[in-house]
Amino acid sequence: MRPRRSSRWVPGNQFRLLENGEEFFPRVFEAIAQARREVMLETFILFDDKIGRGLHAALLQAARRGAQVHLLVDGFGSPDLPQPFVASLVEAGVHLRVFDPGRRLFGQRLNVLRRMHRKIVVVDGTLGFIGGINYSVDHVADFGPEAKQDYAVEVRGPIVAEMHRFVRAAVLPPEKHRLLQRASAPPPAGPADALFVTRDNHRHTSDIERHYRIALRAARDRVVIANAYFFPGYRLVRELRRAAQRGVDVRLILQGQPDMPIVKTAAGLLYDHLLRAGVRIYEYCERPLHGKVALADDAWATVGSSNLDPLSLSLNLEANVVIRDRGFNATLYERLDHLMRRGCRQVEPAPRGAWEGLRLLRGYCVYHLLRWFPAWAGWLPRHRPTISLVGADPARPGPAGTR
Repeated sequence: MRPRRSSRWVPGNQFRLLENGEEFFPRVFEAIAQARREVMLETFILFDDKIGRGLHAALLQAARRGAQVHLLVDGFGSPDLPQPFVASLVEAGVHLRVFDPGRRLFGQRLNVLRRMHRKIVVVDGTLGFIGGINYSVDHVADFGPEAKQDYAVEVRGPIVAEMHRFVRAAVLPPEKHRLLQRASAPPPAGPADALFVTRDNHRHTSDIERHYRIALRAARDRVVIANAYFFPGYRLVRELRRAAQRGVDVRLILQGQPDMPIVKTAAGLLYDHLLRAGVRIYEYCERPLHGKVALADDAWATVGSSNLDPLSLSLNLEANVVIRDRGFNATLYERLDHLMRRGCRQVEPAPRGAWEGLRLLRGYCVYHLLRWFPAWAGWLPRHRPTISLVGADPARPGPAGTR
C-alpha cells in the first residue's frame, strides 16, 4: 500500500522556520518527549554524539510514558550505531527500523544508491517537522567552522495529516496498514496553504523538481534558491535562465566552503551558462551550506530534504513542503538576504580572454548533457530495498520498502 497524497493545496496551516540545530533540536526534542500517543520519525543520519543522545533520551521518555514510537534510519547514513544505544531503545519499546541495511565489503559500504534521505517527524498526528537537518553534532555552531548552515520548519494544521499518513505507510509493515484508515485532520492553525511533496522511484519520480519549475515559470519579481548540492537537470537550468532573461531577480546561494570539494566543482561547471543569462550566484563562505530552501515572489516557498543534484532528483527518497504564505515567505527572505549580505561572496562572470571559447564549449556540453541524467539514473541498480526491524526475529525478512 502506497501513501496517498493530495495534489491540491491544503489551507489552514502554520509554518515556523527553524534555522540550524540551535532552533531545531530543542523544539523537536521537547515535542517528542511530551508525546502522548505516537511519534513517527524518519532520518537519513543519526549519530551517537551529543545530538543523537539528546534524541535518544527524548524517544526513551516518550516510549516510557506509553507513546508508540517508530524510528526509521537509513542504512547508509546511519551505519555505526553502537549496540547499547540501539538496545536501550528496543528495550523501551521503540520500533527501530533500518532502511536498506547493507553489509560491508573490505570495510566499505556498498549500498550507496537510492537512499532514504527524508527528515520528517510527526508527533501525535498533530505536530510535524520537516527539513534538511540530520541528528548529528555538526548541525550546531559549537562544532566549529565545519558546522552546517541548514533549515527546517515546524508544521501545524491539516497538512500534518498528509505527512502523518505518508510516514506511517512508509514505516509500518504491510500487515499494519489497516491502521491507516482515515484519522481526523488537525484543525486549521494558520493562514498558509500547503502541499506535501515527495520523490520516489516509482510514481513520484520528479514531483519536487516539477514544483520548482512551476514556481520559476510563474515568478514575476524574485526567486531565491539556497541549495547545498547544486547540479540540476536541463529542464530546471532552462527555467532558471528563462526567468532571469525575462527580468526576474534570480539568485542562487550555493556552497563556497564545501563539505565535499566535488560539490563546488560540479556547480561551477554551470556558472558561466547561468551568469550569462542574468542569474546571480552567491557562494556562502562562513561554513558549509546544507540547506534546501527556496522562495518565489512574495508568497511561494519550499523547505525540505531535496537537493538539486542527480542523487536527490533522480535516485533518493525525498520530501518537501511547498508553502503559500506571505508571512513565511517574508521571514525566509529576511534570513536568506542576511546570509547573502553577511556571509556570501557574489560570483562575477569570468572576464573574456583567450580561454573564452573553451569555457563556452564546456558550458554548452555540460548544459546539454544534463538533459540525459534522469535517463541514466534508470540504468543504475534498481533493487527493492528492505526495511529491517531491529530486534526482530532474524529468520523473518523485514517488510519491503519502496517509497
